[in-house]
Amino acid sequence: MNRTRVLLTGFDPFHDDPVNAAWEVVQEVAASDLAGIDLHVQQIPTVFHTSLDVLAQAIRQVQPDVVLCLGQAGGRAAISIERIGVNLDDARIPDNAGQQPREVPIVAGGPAAYWSGLPVRDLVTRLREAGIPAEESWSAGHFVCNHVLYGLMHLLQAPEFQTQGVVGGFIHVPYLPEQAARHPNTPCLGRAEMVRALRLVLDALKR
Repeated sequence: MNRTRVLLTGFDPFHDDPVNAAWEVVQEVAASDLAGIDLHVQQIPTVFHTSLDVLAQAIRQVQPDVVLCLGQAGGRAAISIERIGVNLDDARIPDNAGQQPREVPIVAGGPAAYWSGLPVRDLVTRLREAGIPAEESWSAGHFVCNHVLYGLMHLLQAPEFQTQGVVGGFIHVPYLPEQAARHPNTPCLGRAEMVRALRLVLDALKR
């Protein structure tokens, strides 16, 4: 029986948060059984450029059919399926290495933007039908999340990945309740709901 090989990533904690919701969810999903999926996970550092080096190395090691990157978006109330990554780093705060690029391209001379390879609207519909808050997002921001989305889609333009038809994309998740407790009046989503959402997404991406 063919199994879809998936590389699933999440970021390490950044700024003043002791955990990152994305990585917490990735770990929980990795500990569960996923029919028809050969799942590989990788933590990504919240650091400009180094994040893409780690991601590229993982892709070449795993040789996945699907690369799905997760990031945390404090302040959002729903699972956000990103549509587009733009060729711009413009950090509001420093990354975990103290870098704070302002208005610089991710790839010099690269396209202004790349579309996600995910079936965004279908995934949003699938999650909403399951009773999970979900939305299409037209901005992954200008921090390391957008950096990774754009960098991923740029990497997948290489002939070796085009030939294999590797699918890539990015999803933002809200804060976990324990994080929201440290950020009053900030939306959150329960851990179980986020895990269920990610399992539904992965099932939809099976080949």
